Amino acid sequence: MTIVARFEIHYSRFLDAEGKAVGALPAFARDPGELVAMYRGMVLTRRFDAKAVALQRTGRLGTFAVSLGQEAAVIGLAAAMREGDVLVPSYRESGAMLWRGVTLEELLLYWGGDERGSDFAGPRDDFPVAVPVGTQALHAVGAAYAFKLRGEARAVVAVFGDGATSKGDVYEALNFAGVWQAPVVFVAVNNQWAISTFQGFAGGERRPFAARGLGLGIPGIRVDGNDLLAIYSTTLWAAARARRGGGPTLIELVTYRGGAHSTSDDPTKYRPKDEWASFPLGDPIERLKQHLIALGHWSEDQHEKLEEELKVEVLAAWKEAQQYGTMTEEPFLDPATMFDDVFAETPSDLESQRRYMLEIEGS
Repeated sequence: MTIVARFEIHYSRFLDAEGKAVGALPAFARDPGELVAMYRGMVLTRRFDAKAVALQRTGRLGTFAVSLGQEAAVIGLAAAMREGDVLVPSYRESGAMLWRGVTLEELLLYWGGDERGSDFAGPRDDFPVAVPVGTQALHAVGAAYAFKLRGEARAVVAVFGDGATSKGDVYEALNFAGVWQAPVVFVAVNNQWAISTFQGFAGGERRPFAARGLGLGIPGIRVDGNDLLAIYSTTLWAAARARRGGGPTLIELVTYRGGAHSTSDDPTKYRPKDEWASFPLGDPIERLKQHLIALGHWSEDQHEKLEEELKVEVLAAWKEAQQYGTMTEEPFLDPATMFDDVFAETPSDLESQRRYMLEIEGS
């Protein structure tokens, strides 16, 4: 028997769980300003999450999906993108959207049920939050293929969870991207739990999700998803590869969902309460903080001041968002508008649903 092909999945990591270097660091890691900026983005993400959950618990927001424990993942991938690239997020990438230029007010409007929150003033080509699991992967490939047809050197970064890799949408997207060599970077965030289904710790009890594109000609890389340096470096490489015509890449970020799947979920029903504390890759913010402190670029006092600064910033954004009307007693939006802008021409089944909803509202 002759071996005709061999496949490998490389693992990327620069910092250990305590924030100490495990080898030579990439060139960008020597710029303290860049690292501190990304650190600030991570802390802002966690502060925003905490405020959003508090608002939801008091009935001021709808449901909300936290990114607690995944701050390095969302900031690392977003920071590696260029302005002309396109982000196609799921529902847990608030930090990435903020880094790309979406405002705190816009995110609060969106989660408060106001569609104007998706009319970004900043990244006009970035896609809005995608709540359906995995469908955004297909949208990302469509956008990427359009860039290829136009000859534009732009990359699309599509983000989805480990659970989404079991959806046909994601496999179809991978297949299309592999065949047509679309300039797209697929990021599978393996946060250990697809709602209540355990995926396995970083030790590798299961096959890497990064391997799922190999049969389609798509290289896969597994990354320590709590190591901001590794995430930034890997996404930087994959996006540059996509822009120069090298085709798609599948990146798996091994991290941990520290909070509930969403505010409608109770994780204590299916996992140990203290499980996050035993996660071998540690807290991503603490890891980068300790690394910066060891280099003399940060301190605990600076961290406390940053926390207070961001607390004020998020509170101010909430006060501003309330001025738009939807979050008051008089809703600004007509519920019937949920059927608008879904298709160029609204099909008969949606029109019938609209009429039915209006009948219920009027009864």
